[in-house]
Amino acid sequence: MSNRILERDPSDPKKKEEINPLLKLALELGPLLVFFFANSRGEWLVEKWPVLGEFGGPIFVATGLFMIATAIALAASWLLTRTLPMMPLVSGAVVFVFGALTLWLQDDVFIKMKPTIVNTLFGTVLLGGLVFGKALLGYVFDSAFKLDAEGWRKLTFRWGVFFIFLALVNEVVWRNFSTDAWVAFKVWGIMPITLVFTFSQMPLIMRHSLEEKSAK
Repeated sequence: MSNRILERDPSDPKKKEEINPLLKLALELGPLLVFFFANSRGEWLVEKWPVLGEFGGPIFVATGLFMIATAIALAASWLLTRTLPMMPLVSGAVVFVFGALTLWLQDDVFIKMKPTIVNTLFGTVLLGGLVFGKALLGYVFDSAFKLDAEGWRKLTFRWGVFFIFLALVNEVVWRNFSTDAWVAFKVWGIMPITLVFTFSQMPLIMRHSLEEKSAK
């Protein structure tokens, strides 16, 4: 049994597809859906389970449950694969730090800044990795796509720029709109934008797919 804690680099020949891609996606998106539901139904949740009122108002209940759901998702990944996925682990660390500050200080600014910090971090890491000749996007999409080196480099650059864009959008939304509007946009706005961007990359993926080349 491997004693690794973090998932292997996508170029590592020992790396195996240990989890269904759809299940992996569910584990990554699940905490976000919990966050949205808890914020929109915070008062109802407190009526059902008064102990949740210790967190504070709906946004603070949502923050507490978001942290719990994130911990559960990471624990599930560990139980299923005996490794921790890199991107969700980084995002989870920021969730725990900023979530704890949000609950401790009862100031929702910290949890609103979390997407800005995470997306800036991801964008910087992806673009910075390219400077050192490392296309790190395989940590996210290696279970879905098998690309040649040039394909991973191009896709990594595009996603790096896209993460920076998401960080800027989050700053505009949380600073200029209500908390409820920000939560709704975080779950139902960012997701469609990301899906549109992802599908827009399919021509590049098809051109550099190793499976396509081997089929010719």
